[in-house]
Amino acid sequence: MPENRNTANGLSFDNRGTVCIDTQRVLDCCRDRDCFENSRIYLSCFGEEVIANATSVRTRSAKTLWAFVGVDEVPFNNGFYQITVRYFVEVECEACLGIGRSQVFKGLAVLEKDVVLYGGEGRVASFSSDPRNNYCRIGNLDTVSHNDPVAIVESVDPIVLGTKIDCECPDCCALNDCNDIPDTIREMMDGELVLQSNNPHLYISFGIFSVIRIQRPAQLLVQATDYSVPDKECVAATNDDNPCNLFRNIAFPVGQFTGTGNGPAVQSSRGGGGGCGCSSRS
Repeated sequence: MPENRNTANGLSFDNRGTVCIDTQRVLDCCRDRDCFENSRIYLSCFGEEVIANATSVRTRSAKTLWAFVGVDEVPFNNGFYQITVRYFVEVECEACLGIGRSQVFKGLAVLEKDVVLYGGEGRVASFSSDPRNNYCRIGNLDTVSHNDPVAIVESVDPIVLGTKIDCECPDCCALNDCNDIPDTIREMMDGELVLQSNNPHLYISFGIFSVIRIQRPAQLLVQATDYSVPDKECVAATNDDNPCNLFRNIAFPVGQFTGTGNGPAVQSSRGGGGGCGCSSRS
């Protein structure tokens, strides 16, 4: 009788063996440090008025509001994809308007970069069961999916490298920003953005650290064991109103004082950071 791999809940009889899981497999990845020099900052009418009367400006903070990530096949190079990342960055600035007077205002920067990564080949349609779909009724056809690769971008908030005011605008809409700023981003600003203006313009240089990976759905065989019962017992909540007793039970946040978190990962003697193209060395 041939071996039945589906017996014993998908495991071998000693409760140790392999199971098949449906997951996302990382096919390629990279890390990057990008310098966006003299990026145009789009302001509201209020910000435009502040800039027009400012003697100097400094940037107080920069925060990434959202990032668009697009994936397109590279022509004549099967398996490779161009990943386009467009960051929408909110900046908070402070302008000097006179002796002893300052004004805080916000603006928006649009930053874009492209990378090419290997995402594998093949494209099949994927269908799944749905209670709304049955033999006599077809549900939403938009639920059909494909095993196209998906790009993931991880980045920290931008580092401000420089701020300046310039009366010239060499290329105000080089990235088609005038049409490609989503309405949701516009609504997060202090007022309606002024995209075309003859007033002096604000430019800021940014530095961004990022990690980009491309992944595709895959079925993998992994070593597995049966579900284990936790050894830790649940502790009942108490109604102790003494705040000092509650404070004593909180662990001391050592990482907040050292600024190092859990510390760097220990590298093995083999070096490298894995097989997905990333290196753990700087």
